[in-house]
This record gives sequence, C-alpha cells and structure tokens, in this order.
Amino acid sequence: MGHHDARIDDYIAGSAGFAQPILRQLREAVHATCPEVGESLKWGMPSFGYRGKILCSMAAFKQHASFGFWQGARVLGEDPAKPAKASPGARRAVERKGGEGMGQFGRLKQLSDLPDPHALAGFMMQAMKLIDDGVARPSGKVAATRAPLVVPDDLATALKAHAEARATFDRFPPGQQREYIDWITGAKRDDTRQRRLAQAIAWLGEGKPRNWKYMNC
Repeated sequence: MGHHDARIDDYIAGSAGFAQPILRQLREAVHATCPEVGESLKWGMPSFGYRGKILCSMAAFKQHASFGFWQGARVLGEDPAKPAKASPGARRAVERKGGEGMGQFGRLKQLSDLPDPHALAGFMMQAMKLIDDGVARPSGKVAATRAPLVVPDDLATALKAHAEARATFDRFPPGQQREYIDWITGAKRDDTRQRRLAQAIAWLGEGKPRNWKYMNC
C-alpha cells in the first residue's frame, strides 16, 4: 500500500489558492491509479515514487502549477525506442496543453487545464510499466547530440550594446545560454520576440538566468 507524506499536505496548504485544488486532484489521481505510490519531497517539490523509482512530480509557482513524469518523453511517446500506449486522442489533449513550464502538461492555472482523467490514468500506467520493465531514464549524454549553439543576430547586437548583460551571458554555461536563445527564437510574432529580447537583456543585466523565477520557488 502507498502512503501519504504530511509534508505534501503542508506544501499544498502553503501554495497559492488557485493551485491547491489542482495539486489535490493530481495527488488523488496518482494514488487512485497507483495504490503502491509513495510520497516525498525532492528538490523542494512533491514527488511520487513507485517500487523505489521516481514516477512523477508536481509543483506550484506564483501563477501556475505543473505536473510531469520522470520519463516524460517515453510516457508521451516522444522516444521512438519506447512509444507510449496512450491513445492518439489522449496525446492530442496533452499537446494542446503544451508550452512553457515544467513537466509535460504546460502551465496549469485551473482544473480545466488538467488532461482528461482517463488520459492521465493511461499515462500513469505507462509510467508504471516502464518501471516494471526496468527501463531506465536516458542518460544526460543524449544532450551531446544537440545542434551547436548559435546566438541570433538581434540578441548578439543587443548584448554588444549592454556590457553587463553580455558579461552575464558569456559567464553562463551553454545550457543557460540556450534557454535564453530558445525563448527568444521561439516567439511566433515579431513584437513578442522584441519584448522577450528586451526582457532577456534586463534579466541578464541583473545577472539572472532565464528560469530564475523557478529557481527561487
């Protein structure tokens, strides 16, 4: 049988009002699908374990909550070596929820942002099966195959004009540099890109990484 950790109760109670029902419903869904699940706090966030392995986790931030599986890519069928068995309809439901934010379900701001209960249960069962089958999470060596880091022209020009921002950017490791680059180049509209560029320069000038808000939570 699974168990509840009182620290998770405290975490939920201390979260923003909008996040509390989201976290409670996610917690109930995890326990309903996986009666053996155990709870703990890892990296300051509620974590759910199954047979000694991390199954999934959730978190609350100032304006949104998040939920994700430890082997998210495989659970959602993004890893061709271990495709998920969830239905195409369930996959589309998750894809519509995608976007910025931790986990695989985007920024959760209200209960309606959660995936369909049956879809979520299907993903849970897939995540459990991966653990039952002894499938390990891919190692960090996969990151070595990523495309070379290329600084876009508009960001390079802005950095040249702001010495402090450029010093911070140059000091960051490639992963943190890429976070800024991907955020800026991921904008679909030119005005959005310009706003992100200006915000990036402001944050870099203050010595902040792209996801500094998450790091403070």
